[in-house]
Amino acid sequence: MSDTTSTIKRTTSRVKETPEQRARKQKIQLTAGIIVAALLVLLGFYIQTQNPRGAFIWMIGLALGYTLQRSRFCFTASMRDPVLTGSTELTKAVIIALALASLGYMALQMKLTGVDLKNLGTDALKDASKLPGHVRAVGVHTVIGGFIFGIGAVIAGGCASGTLMRMGEGFIQQWIAIIFFIAGSVIGMVLLPIVQANPILYQAKPIYLPQLLGGWVPAIIVQFGLLFVLYVLADWYGKKKSGEL
Repeated sequence: MSDTTSTIKRTTSRVKETPEQRARKQKIQLTAGIIVAALLVLLGFYIQTQNPRGAFIWMIGLALGYTLQRSRFCFTASMRDPVLTGSTELTKAVIIALALASLGYMALQMKLTGVDLKNLGTDALKDASKLPGHVRAVGVHTVIGGFIFGIGAVIAGGCASGTLMRMGEGFIQQWIAIIFFIAGSVIGMVLLPIVQANPILYQAKPIYLPQLLGGWVPAIIVQFGLLFVLYVLADWYGKKKSGEL
């Protein structure tokens, strides 16, 4: 069921409700919300007894989940909506998120590599795969994996974050999708050593943009330049489809 269909059904059901029914429903929802919030706090205290950082991780997870649900943030939707509806709001949101994440990881990585990459390749930091941000090898396996994941995400109606968010909302389709999501991940882990053993499919050395381009300055120009161009194109496309241009 699409978000639009579910919204229409919720709107239709609200029209049929009497003021008394709506008030009673709101009271039940408020009570349930308070109970759930209290249980989440109590669970956070318990998690803290098991892990010194447990409560912090628990709070971050809850905050991210709430943000995803309220914003309807989904990577798949950011690629799908421009084609299906012409909307690029989520597309622009993803680009902004990537820019902010790039800034954070750039600061963490620059602290370890040095501004001139002097620490990269030394005993302290032998290769870029040890840096924050999971710098990994790219190759044919990346293209094949991305293509398969893209097909699955469109059929399932969401990416990993979108699937988890809709599971919490009670969408049965996403509960089915997560089973195959896990199964596919297990199959991928089994096949990974086979792929890594094939030099045609797998490039063992990670491609690190600052190292490839010869420094942080050209890497920053390329990274944020491409994101800026994508944002401008997405904004132009969205306005064109909506008739603003």
